[in-house]
Amino acid sequence: MEAERTVAELERFLADRGDQLLRTAVLLAGSREAGEDLLQTGLERLLRHWAAIDGNPEGYLRRTLYHLAADRWRQQCAWRRRLQLLRPGLEAAAADPFSQLDMRDSLVRLLMQLPARQRAVIVARYWEQLSEAESAQALGISVGTVKSSAARGLHKPRELSEASDARDASKARKAREAGSDPRDAADPEPAWGHLT
Repeated sequence: MEAERTVAELERFLADRGDQLLRTAVLLAGSREAGEDLLQTGLERLLRHWAAIDGNPEGYLRRTLYHLAADRWRQQCAWRRRLQLLRPGLEAAAADPFSQLDMRDSLVRLLMQLPARQRAVIVARYWEQLSEAESAQALGISVGTVKSSAARGLHKPRELSEASDARDASKARKAREAGSDPRDAADPEPAWGHLT
């Protein structure tokens, strides 16, 4: 009977909080698929420790999500470093072929460039709208660390965005100075044009 009760509680918890937890996982992971995988892994850990959790399991699951995401970020950074050793000229991120990105995509890309702790604090404070104390408790860090990480985490995307804008402006200026405005680059006259 005890096992049935705990399963019912878990199902009720997931029905009530599942969508919000999935949104958090997607933001932490960077894509819907990766977020679903992250949440699934977190739920597996929650299920293993379900009977031992006192009180609200949401804090445990959120902390697990943040820690799993940080582990993945570390693994990805290590993989990128190893990949650069294998291919020295490899660009870290390929340029997006689309000329315009929507605001949400831009914000997620900037968020993904933050260090793990700053990203976790930004998601907890501003996406999940947790207080500084709640964020500190969920992440297992001090309130002071939440404050400093949030300040740095909010400043870094501005720097990255401004640097990107400056690079774009510089490329456009160089193209104008060289007289090679991409809009002016029309196809040359077809080879058969001189036959008419």
